[in-house]
This record gives sequence, C-alpha cells and structure tokens, in this order.
Amino acid sequence: MPVERIQGVHLGRTAAEAEEDVKKGVLLTSLDRAVSWARKQSMWPVTFGLACCAIEMMATGAADYDLSRWGMELFRASPRQADLMIVAGRVSQKMAPVLRTIYDQMPEPKWVISMGVCASAGGMFTNYAILQGVDTIVPVDIYVPGCPPKPEMLMYGILRLHEKVRTKGTVK
Repeated sequence: MPVERIQGVHLGRTAAEAEEDVKKGVLLTSLDRAVSWARKQSMWPVTFGLACCAIEMMATGAADYDLSRWGMELFRASPRQADLMIVAGRVSQKMAPVLRTIYDQMPEPKWVISMGVCASAGGMFTNYAILQGVDTIVPVDIYVPGCPPKPEMLMYGILRLHEKVRTKGTVK
C-alpha cells in the first residue's frame, strides 16, 4: 500500500497520522523562528544599576515580580555571559566609557533596555556631568519611561523586547 505524503512532511505515515501528530503537538517551524524563540526565552541581563532605578530593577527580579518565568532569573556580573543590558539610572560622563566597554564585551546578539527617564534623556539632571541619553553611547532597543519606573513597567519593556526578538530575530 503506497504511503501518502504531505508536502514538506516526510515521516513515512499517512496524511491522517501526520495530521494527528500535529494535533498532539509536533511543531514544524523554520530554524530562524526556533532560534529566535530560544533567544527570547533565555535572556541573561548584565547587572548595570546606577541610581534609584536599580532598586526597582532588583525588585523586578525578586519573588513578588519574578523574572524567572521569562527565563531571566540569572543577572550576570560578567558581560561575557550576558546578552541584555538594562541601563537603570543616570549615566555620568565618567561612567559612559565604562558602559561602552561593558557593552563591547557582550557577545552578539545583544540588546539594551534604557530604564528610567534619566537613562533615556538625562531626566532632571540637565547639566554637563550627566549624559543626556544613553543612546549616545550604545544603541537602545527599548525605552522604559518613569522616575523611577515601577517593576511592572520594566516587565512590560522586557515583554516588548521579547516580541521584537521573536519577530525580527535572524540567525547570524
């Protein structure tokens, strides 16, 4: 008895059996989509808290908000093991080269979240000592507004970054 083939599926089964496997949970996807899904589910942020926003970032990782449900329970102290930088707080002119060095040490692909109005636009500190936006030093993917932003805002920004990685990610 010849086996019917479904276009693109070569399992040695009939069309009805293959359809049943798909209903049970066999997922067919491209390598690009699978890698993007894996990247979004296992982002490891580097610890880079500079001011009061860092307290809210730490609260986001604590038990009440629990970032581990999105695969982010490990805040890395080494940039060589991280793929997400959350810049939380104001960046001074002296800290800018350090921030860039840490960003350069992170492996590709890497993403940046600017947390708080001070990191995004200098905040209330419109003087020569504070950087007027971290995007002048590193490319920013997501901006999280607020002074300081609540943990819910950071989680919302992380979820938007996950969506960006899932839909626009490419295998390099």
